[in-house]
Amino acid sequence: MTFSGFPREALTFYDGLVADNSRIYWLANKQIFESSVRAPMRNLLDELEDYGPFHVFRPNKDVRFSKDKTPYKDHIGAYGESQGGAGHYVQLSATGLLVGSGYYQMASDQLQRFRDAVDGDAVGGQLVAIAADLASAGYDIGAISSLKTAPRGYPKDHPRIELLRRKGLIMSRQWKPAAWLHGTTVVSRIRDVWLAAAPMNSWLDTQVGPSTLAPDQDALARFGPL
Repeated sequence: MTFSGFPREALTFYDGLVADNSRIYWLANKQIFESSVRAPMRNLLDELEDYGPFHVFRPNKDVRFSKDKTPYKDHIGAYGESQGGAGHYVQLSATGLLVGSGYYQMASDQLQRFRDAVDGDAVGGQLVAIAADLASAGYDIGAISSLKTAPRGYPKDHPRIELLRRKGLIMSRQWKPAAWLHGTTVVSRIRDVWLAAAPMNSWLDTQVGPSTLAPDQDALARFGPL
């Protein structure tokens, strides 16, 4: 089916899940999740298939190593990776829509290539300029994780130390709940973010590229069927 927006029930479902993250709530409202959350997300990803293929993260959490033992995620997220290596992410929750792109968690071989490139004045300077342009346009620039200090072999006063400390590089934009979430404007807003990410992703794809290491099986297990 064609994507027509996320129903209001999608946000209401997650409001309820935040208040009562229990199996009882989940089972009582599972049909709402299927019809108002999962199905519209599937239709949305069909509209964005040129950035895919996409995988949707499973709704249940892996609580084996977490202090938070609530069983379900308070959002639905989907991720697609280009042939060059850059990822594209979209997430819906009670707090609104989050859209991001970049290299979310670099493998060790990617991380070394990234640091080698950032270390160079010319190539590293290009990335600094790209990130500055994105920040000035209102995008958040960050990483899922970063080192607390300089990586081994690099001085703490390196001119691009903030980039060197990162274990990935992503840009993102988040919107609070609004009426446009319930219509087709969602598609164009997501595309606008991913289009803005193109210069950064081009730099990453050229200087870093996909990992040649075996995929993380634990990470793969967090994806679920569409």
